[in-house]
Amino acid sequence: MDCNNILVRNLYKKFDSFVLDNISFKIPKGRIVGFIGENGAGKSTTINLILNEIKKDGGEIQVFGTDHTKYSVKEDIGVVFDECNFHDVFTADNIEKILSRVYKSWDSTLYHQYMERFKLPHNKQLGSFSKGMKMKLSIICAMAHRPKLLILDEATTGLDPVVRDEILDLFLEFIQNEEHSVFFSSHITSDIQKIADYVILIHKGRIIFEEQKDNLIYNYGIVKCGREKFASIDTDDYIAHRITNVSTECLVRDKEAVKRKYKDIVIDRATLEDIMLFYIKGGTA
Repeated sequence: MDCNNILVRNLYKKFDSFVLDNISFKIPKGRIVGFIGENGAGKSTTINLILNEIKKDGGEIQVFGTDHTKYSVKEDIGVVFDECNFHDVFTADNIEKILSRVYKSWDSTLYHQYMERFKLPHNKQLGSFSKGMKMKLSIICAMAHRPKLLILDEATTGLDPVVRDEILDLFLEFIQNEEHSVFFSSHITSDIQKIADYVILIHKGRIIFEEQKDNLIYNYGIVKCGREKFASIDTDDYIAHRITNVSTECLVRDKEAVKRKYKDIVIDRATLEDIMLFYIKGGTA
């Protein structure tokens, strides 16, 4: 039985000025997978290819073990983009009437439970909603038809920390059912760091790594030292380096091994943002 809700193999797409270059990754059941990278790295292109919104030039995409072009994704996938796509003249009750006819699996009781939980008004036009309220409504709509997979493209961008925290808790609840999974693209690496089980970094259309989040956070580190000390570190022992005004810093994959090899060296823990920036901007990445 397939243990992945999405499997991507050697996915290729060529545009005039950009190439998604034979990328491969998986979204396991019961897991949250964070998808990070700079603007233009290929995150939204990848998501649109999975959803068959644009056609691939090569490779394979399986959704729930079936070719994505043959699988009807509407019922089993909830999708949220960074903008609410509902017209401002509608109310939340109007939206429910529309979507209850679109989705066979629409759960009106669940929809109203989420509305109460997030304190959203039923009869106010969406034009009066704040950005946070609109995003909450979009996420509620994506979840109220009981999908197996959530795909989120910058769904928490521009929201205040309290609203983001509420939404992240909802995603964690969603994967308590171990058949469910979340594919979460975001510029906010702290959100990914908080809830993801796995992290995929894409840069210029290529996958740089696909790793367990805990391995990234607990094993990677940042060495800080003067130029003379840095010159003594073998290039095989670090991933990338950068020179600041006061020191040289380098990203290492196994900070405990580096501590044992190089005495009197300062190694800090690396955040997910640190790791991404080193890979993308580091001098030897």
